[in-house]
Amino acid sequence: MNIWNIAVKEIKSNLRNRRTFIFMLAMPIVLILILGAALSNAFAPGYTMRDLHLLYKSNAIDPQLTTYWHGFIEEISKEGVKAVEAEQGMNGQDEVQNDRYTAYAEITSSGIKFYGSSKDTIESNILQGMLTVFADRYALASAAYQVEPAIAQEIVKSAGQSSDFIRESSLDPTKRPGSIDYYAIAMTTMIALYSIISASYLFRGERTRNTAIRLMAAPVSKGAIFAGKVIGCTVINLICVLLVVLFSKYALHADWGDHYGMVVLVLLTEVLVAVSLGLGVSFLAKAEGSRLIVMIFTQVASFVGGAYFPVDDATGVLGFLTYLSPIRWANTALMQLIYADNSSAAWSTIGLNVGIAALVLIAAVISIRKREAF
Repeated sequence: MNIWNIAVKEIKSNLRNRRTFIFMLAMPIVLILILGAALSNAFAPGYTMRDLHLLYKSNAIDPQLTTYWHGFIEEISKEGVKAVEAEQGMNGQDEVQNDRYTAYAEITSSGIKFYGSSKDTIESNILQGMLTVFADRYALASAAYQVEPAIAQEIVKSAGQSSDFIRESSLDPTKRPGSIDYYAIAMTTMIALYSIISASYLFRGERTRNTAIRLMAAPVSKGAIFAGKVIGCTVINLICVLLVVLFSKYALHADWGDHYGMVVLVLLTEVLVAVSLGLGVSFLAKAEGSRLIVMIFTQVASFVGGAYFPVDDATGVLGFLTYLSPIRWANTALMQLIYADNSSAAWSTIGLNVGIAALVLIAAVISIRKREAF
């Protein structure tokens, strides 16, 4: 009962602090609107691929290579590639430079010379990949002919039948986050991490207001006080996070998927780990030092965790730091859960958050027992 009363008191105290409560709600909503509108083009698939036109000249003397090449041309034509044989006297490189063809290839018994367009790099790379596969398959068949002709014949026959070698499964290409969807998730996880700020004031506020002695003199155990404050701080911050989720979903039409229970669980554990870290810092550092540590940590974790822009391709030191941010853990879990129906990623993040929170809270409890006052 004492734990419940202390938790309710903590929730009411935070609700009375309107400035902080509005900040926890207004900041993420405003950032979703600003960043979502400003960077909308960065999340829109705006590239339209041109037709693939391959100009080629076959100088192969080996009749087997010629036969294999014509079979390859027939197969890629089914995929929308328009392959045209160069006429006598035609300069293939000039044709590509003049943007009449995507790429030019010269086929000889010693190999393939490929000339791609620097203007249509994506289309050129696709054609280069096709020709690389052709060259690798032919080299494999040639080597097999020297050992076992029957096997080589099967390799040649299977050139256009990749289903025996590769099993494909596709994801819905339209299921991807837009700018509002991404920043709704990113700002929500960021504001969840900001719970560390209020948690760092839980007991430090009692000391600065000189109420810690009165609190210790009350007929309530340290454990009940500690548990009540942690529960109250976690609940009020979770309420702020869920209000941001509801606003982004119904007012901004952000996509939060269909696994609402798992989404709430991921956010709850992130709030819990933020509260535990805030408590840990407040007990381990002095007042000014803990405030500085909390502010630096939240800003760095937000930056490297993808709160302001995606950081999936980060490498080096920045890439290493991204994996240390609780925001990155939550963002990855929610993206996998919402857009790939991958609940295992969410469970991994939940377990990691709970484990870290438990360790930090245990350390805080040990620190409290050694103190005469909070």
